[in-house]
Amino acid sequence: MDQITNLFSSNGLEGAPTIWMSIAAMALAAVLSLIITKVYQITFTGERYSQDFVHTIIMMSVVVSVVMNVVSGNAGVAFGLFAVFSLIRFRSAVTNAKDIAYIFFGLCVGMTTGLFQFPLAIALTLFASLIFYILYKVDYGKGKDTQILKVTVPENLNHENLFDDILQEKTESYQLRQVETTNLGTMILYTFAIRSKTDTKDQDLLNEIRVRNANLKVSLSYLEMRD
Repeated sequence: MDQITNLFSSNGLEGAPTIWMSIAAMALAAVLSLIITKVYQITFTGERYSQDFVHTIIMMSVVVSVVMNVVSGNAGVAFGLFAVFSLIRFRSAVTNAKDIAYIFFGLCVGMTTGLFQFPLAIALTLFASLIFYILYKVDYGKGKDTQILKVTVPENLNHENLFDDILQEKTESYQLRQVETTNLGTMILYTFAIRSKTDTKDQDLLNEIRVRNANLKVSLSYLEMRD
């Protein structure tokens, strides 16, 4: 029993961790980051996530745990490493805010295990993973994306407020972005930026507009990919 205890005690230098403590920190960081990436895969709402991104979270957690071993109690080394890290750039920008949160999540877990705060690292992983999963399941904060509505109107039916009553009823906000002639000047094409109400179905909106514009072409597109 004493031999097992000695593996995880100091190596003779006061405050210096043994190699086995560092290995334990790396192993725990790897296991916890696997949990993090599994939650990420479950809660991902896009078309396809990057396998490289998943691998990066795992490796980053492990590497950061070692970095925390190195810089712990040594301010000079810490400043040197931060100077080196400042030179690192991502090859592609991370545009999804949730991806940034998962990167920071993995980073914090690596830092916590690197400081040998194992119970705290486990608690952080389980609690934060639960929060991510609950937010995903209840679809918290979901709203409609901004949409581009294009409506073709015969010239003889054209007037400035032709669709105002429909848009006021079906949308939270709308703005006329462009008016142009088409089909040799016999048609008018309106382009609106709209944000539909949460209970508005796209097909219902299109049907009401088609009644008003003599059943000519109407198109509705999203500025961003819907979840």
